Amino acid sequence: MKAKVECQECGADIGVPEDAVVGEIVTCPDCGGDFEISAKGNDKVELKPAETVGEDWGQ
Repeated sequence: MKAKVECQECGADIGVPEDAVVGEIVTCPDCGGDFEISAKGNDKVELKPAETVGEDWGQ
């Protein structure tokens, strides 16, 4: 059974698999926003915006 968490960007439901672990990245099916699982308890899952590392082209 998946836990449902509200997307912080668009408010859509994001399904988080039961076996997902803290630090895993989930993607909103509606807006495509990436979120990192920051905490996971019994029925509660907390997300934070995923950090992205940009390419450094030396310019």
